Amino acid sequence: MTAPRPPAHRPRPSRPPQERRPLAPGVEVRVLAAQVLDAVVHRGRSLKSELSGALPRLADPRDRALLEAIAFAALRGRYRYGPAVQGWMQKPPGPADHPLLALLLAGCAQLDALQLPPHAALDATVEAARAMGRPHQAGLVNALLRRAQREGFPPADPAGAWPKWLRRRIESDWPGQAAAVFAASAEPAPLWLRVNRQRVSRDEYLARLQAAGIEAAAVPRLADALRLDAPVPVAALPGFDEGLVSVQDGSAQQAADALAPDRGARVLDACAAPGGKAAHLLERDPTLELLALDVDPRRLPKIEENLRRSGVAGAGVQVRAADATLPALWWDGFTFDAILLDAPCSATGVVRRQPDILLHRREEDIAALAQAQSRLLDATWPLLRPGGVLLYATCSILAEENSAQVAAFLARTPGARALPLADAFGHAAGPGRQRLPGEDGMDGFFYARLQKSD
Repeated sequence: MTAPRPPAHRPRPSRPPQERRPLAPGVEVRVLAAQVLDAVVHRGRSLKSELSGALPRLADPRDRALLEAIAFAALRGRYRYGPAVQGWMQKPPGPADHPLLALLLAGCAQLDALQLPPHAALDATVEAARAMGRPHQAGLVNALLRRAQREGFPPADPAGAWPKWLRRRIESDWPGQAAAVFAASAEPAPLWLRVNRQRVSRDEYLARLQAAGIEAAAVPRLADALRLDAPVPVAALPGFDEGLVSVQDGSAQQAADALAPDRGARVLDACAAPGGKAAHLLERDPTLELLALDVDPRRLPKIEENLRRSGVAGAGVQVRAADATLPALWWDGFTFDAILLDAPCSATGVVRRQPDILLHRREEDIAALAQAQSRLLDATWPLLRPGGVLLYATCSILAEENSAQVAAFLARTPGARALPLADAFGHAAGPGRQRLPGEDGMDGFFYARLQKSD
C-alpha cells in the first residue's frame, strides 16, 4: 500500500505588520531628548539642527518646550553630570552605550537643573530606556538616577563647562569680566523680539502682547526691541506669521544702528544667512537697494523666507549664493554705500543660546576663522565707495577675531579709519566696541564701524 502523500505546503497568509504603539507623550519627549543629545554629544551634530528635526514630532507645545529645556539643561550641566554618572557605573561605558549615556544626561538634567518631580522624571526616563530598545538597561537607568537623586552632583562651576584652552583665552582677553562671562553663558537667555515698524509700532505691539497675557518690556536704547524674560513659543506671539515681529537678540539688532546707512543707499550684506539683519535694515528703510549674499546655497531659502514674512522682499532686494571673498564671480562693478560684514566666527558670545559650541569648538578653529575674517575684509573693502561705511561684526568675544582683527586690517589698509561708536555698543575694544554675554540681557557681540576716505 502506497503511503499517503503529505499535503502540499501552503504558505500562511501574511499578516499585516503590527503598528508600533504610540509612546506616552512624556516618554516620547525623553526618547527624543536622548536622541538629540546623543547626536550632539557623541556625533558632533548641531543642537539647533537636531532640535529643528525633533520638535515638529511633538504636537503639544508644552512637550516641545520640555524637550528644549531638557536638551539645553543637559548640555549646560554635562561637565557635572557625565563624570558623576560614569563614576557610579560598575564598568566604563563604550561606544555602544552612547544612547544610554545621553538618556542619563537627560534624566540628570530633569532632577537637577529643571527640578522636575522625581517620580515623573524617573518613571518617564526609565520607560524611555525600554522604548529605545534597551529594556535590559531600564533597571540600571532607574538605579543611577535614584542615586543621583540621593547624592546630587558636584557644585556648579560655570567656568568648568569651558574647554581649558578657551577658558584661558577668555581670562586673558577679559581678566576683569571673565567670571561674569562664564556665569552669564551658563544661564538661559531672555527672548528678544524685533518689531517690524513697517507694520506696527512698538507700543502697539507691546499692547498686543499684554492683551495676550505675555509680559514684555521695551528697551529705550533699542528702537525696535522688546524683551521677554519668560520666553514663549513663537506660535504664541500675536501676528508672528504675518511678520509683525521677529526673534532677534538685542545685540544683533544693534547692527542696524551701527551701520546706519543713508536712506535709499546701496547695501551689501556679505554673510546674510539667516537674513535677520537684512530684514531689519529693510524694515527701517524699504528704499534700500540691498544685495544679500551667502556662500551656502542651502541657506538661501531661509533668508528669502525671513524677507517675505517681514514683507520687505521687493524689486530692490536680491538674494544670491556667492562667496564674498571672490567678488570677480558676482560683483557688477558698482560700489556700495554701506557693507555689513557679519563675519563667521567662534560664536563664543552666544554660548548661552548654543551650549554645544563648548563641545564642538577646537583651538585650531580660531586661527582658521581669523584668516577667513581677514580675507572677507580685504575682499569686500574695494567694493565700498569712498566715504562709505563697512560694519565689521561678530558674535565672538575673542580679541583675535575682533579688536586685533580690525587693528590689523587698519594697519595694512590705506584710507581706512575706525569711526567712534557710543558706549551703548559695549566696552571700548581697540577700534571697536565689545558687548559681553548677559550685559543688558544681550548676547556677546563686537562692532567696528570703518569708513573709506574720500
